[in-house]
Amino acid sequence: MHIELTRKSAVALTGQIVQSFRDRIDSGLLRPGEKLPSVRNLSAFLKISQVTVSKAYSELEEKGYIACTQGRGCFVAVPPEEAPAARPNPEDWQLALPDYLPRAQLWRHYNEGEGMYRFNTAAIQPALLPSAEIGRNIQRLIAEDPALLGTYGPFQGDGGLLRALARYLAERGIAAGPEELLVTSGSQQGIDLAARTFVGPGDTVYMEAPTYTGAIDVFASRGAKILTVPVDAEGMRTDLLTRLCDTHPPKVIYTIPTFHNPTGVTMSMRRRQELLEIARSYRCLIIEDDPFSDLYYGEAPPRSLKSMDREGHVIYLKSFSKVLSPGCRVACAAASGGLISRLTAAKATADLGSPLLPQKAVEPLLARRRYDTYMSGLRDAMAARCRLVTGLLKAHAPSSVSWSDPAGGLNLWLTLPAWVDSSTVYREALKRSIVLLPGAACYAAEPQRNHLRLSFTQMDEEELREGTMRLCRVLHDCLAREKAGPPSKPVF
Repeated sequence: MHIELTRKSAVALTGQIVQSFRDRIDSGLLRPGEKLPSVRNLSAFLKISQVTVSKAYSELEEKGYIACTQGRGCFVAVPPEEAPAARPNPEDWQLALPDYLPRAQLWRHYNEGEGMYRFNTAAIQPALLPSAEIGRNIQRLIAEDPALLGTYGPFQGDGGLLRALARYLAERGIAAGPEELLVTSGSQQGIDLAARTFVGPGDTVYMEAPTYTGAIDVFASRGAKILTVPVDAEGMRTDLLTRLCDTHPPKVIYTIPTFHNPTGVTMSMRRRQELLEIARSYRCLIIEDDPFSDLYYGEAPPRSLKSMDREGHVIYLKSFSKVLSPGCRVACAAASGGLISRLTAAKATADLGSPLLPQKAVEPLLARRRYDTYMSGLRDAMAARCRLVTGLLKAHAPSSVSWSDPAGGLNLWLTLPAWVDSSTVYREALKRSIVLLPGAACYAAEPQRNHLRLSFTQMDEEELREGTMRLCRVLHDCLAREKAGPPSKPVF
């Protein structure tokens, strides 16, 4: 495996190796029972001393991530109940094949488990989406013009959709003409395109702590130096960000200011203005990720950063995948000046442009009256689910457990007592057909391990009620077992 070591970093080489292995183990890239490179081989590959590697392995073993046996080597730790019978593995040769994936939490946690009650994915119950209408649009488009299936679309996106997106953004205070927009396959591709265009090894990227798992994966894969800034009730702590920027000037600041993923908080207008001032002072980019701003439950949220940006510092990512059609994956990036042409060039290299048919099928739903009517009903449905879950938690969860009270979006941020590791709750919940997202997956560096993210919008209300009640029983059982102190068992 490839491990990027920075010898001038404030983090010692031992710590960098430990973090790299922890990320791979937490992501499932290194599986339980998998053998690690020997101390000798890894030190030769990384061109560092065997003592440094030995210290890293000792720390990993102490933290419960690996198990080492004299004469056999070191292996990723295996929970006792999952321990397989010892046998030779003919695929061990793959350990000598370097990869460049520092972590892959998105891949692991969004597709893991066969649970009936799925709280792990920030998605909306399919029955609430306008899938039938989009399906009719697709049938009509194919009947009228079958050549759509045999035609490459423009790299920047279909012209009709770009004009519809420009009108949508203008209604929200963002002045961006079609020429300043780029259609992407979900905001995930937008993050990736921005990162591969503007972030290279060693560049400083600031992110909230916690933040969206998929964004961490992207910036880590670019070899960025990721620095994190805590989130409070007003969003990213811009006072702490300012202090950090004095020592480590930013190249990019990534933020989810509205109905933040995973905590659900919304950045105050004061901090939005401070964040823009920081970008102006350090001549850096802000990537504003906005998947949820249309899903407010009461008052509309504050203006976007992009709507206040006058000097071209903000790359704005707006996804419609969540609220219209995850299968169509329609989103856009908005950027001014020369940024959009560079992003378009990266898009062309990545996929030669998004498919035309989904773009044309979604476009009619972005008409103002149609979209606003649909979103009004969807907001009511999501708000009802949020009230249902928070009401059940208030009535049945342990008193030592707390949670956020979001004003919009799809997620609750659940906080356990400091001495409880959420991975314990996660594993116990899996046994009872409940799939969760451990909060540790949402941290780029040292994670806080006593959080869970609950997405309350994927199930119908009956399933949500039963799933939440089951989760409350899991919480009671786990806290009762752990109340004597921190768990002594390993972390997997």
